[in-house]
Amino acid sequence: MTSTVPNAVEHADAQQPPITMFGPDFPYAYDDFLAHPAGLGQIPATGHGTEVAIIGGGLSGIVAAYELMKMGLKPVVYEADQIGGRLRTVGFDGCDDSLTAEMGAMRFPPSSTALQHYIDLVGLETRAFPNPLAEATPSTVVDLKGESHYAETIADLPQVYRDVAEAWNRCLEEGADFSDMNRALRERDVPRIREIWSRLVEKLDNQTFYGFLCDSEAFKSFRHREIFGQVGFGTGGWDTDFPNSILEILRVVYTEADDHHRGIVGGSQQLPLRLWEREPQKIVHWAQGTSLASLHEGGEPRPAVTRLHRTAGNRITVTDADGDIRTFQAAIFTAQSWMLLSKIACDDSLFPIDHWTAIERTHYMESSKLFVPVDRPFWLDKDEETGRDVMSMTLTDRMTRGTYLLDDGPDKPAVICLSYTWCDDSLKWLPLSANERMEVMLKSLGEIYPKVDIRKHIIGNPVTVSWENEPYFMGAFKANLPGHYRYQRRLFTHFMQDRLPEDKRGIFLAGDDISWTAGWAEGAIQTALNAVWGVMHHLGGTTDPTNPGPGDLYDEIAPVELPED
Repeated sequence: MTSTVPNAVEHADAQQPPITMFGPDFPYAYDDFLAHPAGLGQIPATGHGTEVAIIGGGLSGIVAAYELMKMGLKPVVYEADQIGGRLRTVGFDGCDDSLTAEMGAMRFPPSSTALQHYIDLVGLETRAFPNPLAEATPSTVVDLKGESHYAETIADLPQVYRDVAEAWNRCLEEGADFSDMNRALRERDVPRIREIWSRLVEKLDNQTFYGFLCDSEAFKSFRHREIFGQVGFGTGGWDTDFPNSILEILRVVYTEADDHHRGIVGGSQQLPLRLWEREPQKIVHWAQGTSLASLHEGGEPRPAVTRLHRTAGNRITVTDADGDIRTFQAAIFTAQSWMLLSKIACDDSLFPIDHWTAIERTHYMESSKLFVPVDRPFWLDKDEETGRDVMSMTLTDRMTRGTYLLDDGPDKPAVICLSYTWCDDSLKWLPLSANERMEVMLKSLGEIYPKVDIRKHIIGNPVTVSWENEPYFMGAFKANLPGHYRYQRRLFTHFMQDRLPEDKRGIFLAGDDISWTAGWAEGAIQTALNAVWGVMHHLGGTTDPTNPGPGDLYDEIAPVELPED
C-alpha cells in the first residue's frame, strides 16, 4: 500500500539513468534478476514436486508461489480471505462493473521496476494517477484554516507554499545528502550508496521525521512545519508520519517512490489474480498449461492457517481452518507478521527470540478510505464566474484530509475517493458506518465547495475500509519508529538462514512489512524474491552463475549492522 511521504521537488534531469527502488539498505538489482534469461534458479531434479507452504495470498505470496512453481516445486497457498491482500479492488452494488474502488494500493511509482515486470507479464495497463498538482490532475484546491486556494501548478499557490517546498528541498540536501544519494542510486554505485547510508543510519536511527525537520534551519518556522504537515507536496500531507523514523521517509524520497504515480487500469487486484491463473511458458517439471490455480483443488487456495509448529526433521507443520494438517520441508509466511502473535497458534521455536522481539515491536499505520460512485465527472464543469473547475482534487485540514477524483472519460460514470486518511485521522472514522462517514465528508466538502451539490451526482452506496479494523490485517502497513532499524534488519535478513541454527530454518518471512520500503508493492515483491532464493537454497538449489540472486551477493550488499550493546 502506498505511504504518505513527501516529495522532493527538484529531481535529476532526464539525461540521467532512470531510478529504481534500488537500496539504500540492500542495493540489489531485483529488476535485472527478473529480466535475466537464465531465470531465478533451479532445484535438483530429486526435489521436483516438493510441496512448499505459502501462507498469505497477497501479492508477495502469489509472486513467491508463481516463481517456485516455475522451478518445479508445488506451492500450497493458504489464504484467510481473498487473493490480493491489500491489493483489493471492489465494485459498487448495482453499478456498472467498470466502476471500481481501490481499497488498498492504488498508485505505483515508475521506480517500482520489479512490480512493473509483473504488470507487463500479465498484460495490464497503467495510467497517470491524479495526485495533488500532478500533470494528470486538472486542478488542486488546498484548504487550510477555512481559506481555500485553487491551483493547477504550484506556481498558482501563495508564496508560503513555495517557501515550504523549498524548505523541504534544503532540509533533504543539508541533512541527508539527497542529491548525492539520488545520483548513486541512479548509477547503482553500491560503494557510494553504502558509504552515505552507513553514516546516516548511525546518525539518524533515533530521530523522528518531525525532529529531522526541527533540526533543519530551513524549517525553523513552526508555520512552515505546520503547512508541510497538513499539505506536503507529491501525494499530500505528512503529519501522520511525523512520529515515525526519518529513515523510513528517506528511503522513499531517495528512490522517488512518491513521484509520477500510475494506477492500474481496471484495478490492482487483477495482478495477483492473473498471476494465480497464468500458465508460464518456461516451466520445469510441470506440464505446459500448469498454473497455480490448477495445482490447487477447485482452483482455490487452502483456507486460513490456524497453527504453525515444528516437527521432527526440522519440518514445518501447518494446520488450517478446515482441520487439515500438512507438513512441509519449507514454508513462506507473507501475511502481516502480527498474525503470528494473535490469529495463529505458533511454537516459540519457529523463530529465534530476537526475531520474535522484532515481530512484536513492529509498528503499523492505520488507514481509512471511502469511495462513492457518481454519474459523471461533474468536477470538470466550469464555474461561470471564475472559469475554474467547480471541484478539484482537495487537500484540507478538515476531516476528509485528501479527496481524489477518478474518471474514465467525460461521458462515463466516475468515482470519488471522498476521504483518504492515516493514523489518528483514520481512527476518527473508525466508529462510523459507511453512510455516517459519507455524511460527515459531504458536510466538510460542502464548506469548501458551497456551490456544488455532490450528493445529487451519487448513484450508489459508498464503500469504505479501515485497515486497522480488518481482522487479517490489523493495520495498513508497518512504519518503523525511531530505534527500530535493528528490528527491521532482523526481519529483512531472515531469508539468509545459513546464519541460523538448524532448528530455526525452513520458514521464511516475506511481505511488505518485512521490506525496507513498507507500504509499497515493490517491497512485497522484493521480499518474495528473497524468500524464493531462500527456499531454493534450503532445498539444495542454486542460481545460474550469470544471474546471482540476493543471497549470493549478500555479503557485498548486506544492510548496515548497528551494535546491539
